[in-house]
Amino acid sequence: MLFSFSLPFILGLFSAAAQGPSSPAPARVQPPAKIEWRANRPLTWDDFRSRPATDQLAALTSSSIDAKVGCVDYVFSAQVQAVFVPMESWVRDPKRATPQLLRHEQLHFDLTEVHARLLRQKLSLVKLDCEKLQPAFNNLTKVAFLTWQREEARYDQETNHGLNLPRQQAWEQQTQQRLQQLEAFALK
Repeated sequence: MLFSFSLPFILGLFSAAAQGPSSPAPARVQPPAKIEWRANRPLTWDDFRSRPATDQLAALTSSSIDAKVGCVDYVFSAQVQAVFVPMESWVRDPKRATPQLLRHEQLHFDLTEVHARLLRQKLSLVKLDCEKLQPAFNNLTKVAFLTWQREEARYDQETNHGLNLPRQQAWEQQTQQRLQQLEAFALK
């Protein structure tokens, strides 16, 4: 028995920016469907492959927590992965996008990893009954998603979508500390 659950979350930075003139682009390599979070693999603007869906945002990050659980011979196992979705993520004007904006978007992805680690931690501590796995897993993931969603909204609110530099820096430091504190629950 195997259950899969994906917690998608889409976040962006508010700003008005005009698109520049377009010129024919060389053929692009097909991007991966998802990019797994890795400490040594930060996002680049080339990862943002979708087109803007609104004129109120300068960029939008789509990330999710993919979780799979199952039981084999009544032994519970779980896989939890923070992923970035290139074909749902975009930057309005890559030529005018700043490193500051990319750091803000990266931190959304980093927060996804924090919450993936928290879910891994919780799944390592709870004793799930393999015969009643689906309802218990659904309850755990529902709480995890709501906690993650609230923190992402608070991050954008407190940093004014990355425009409040002191608050942005504070969030960056705090998130790095949390990633270090949860290092035992990082994927190897």
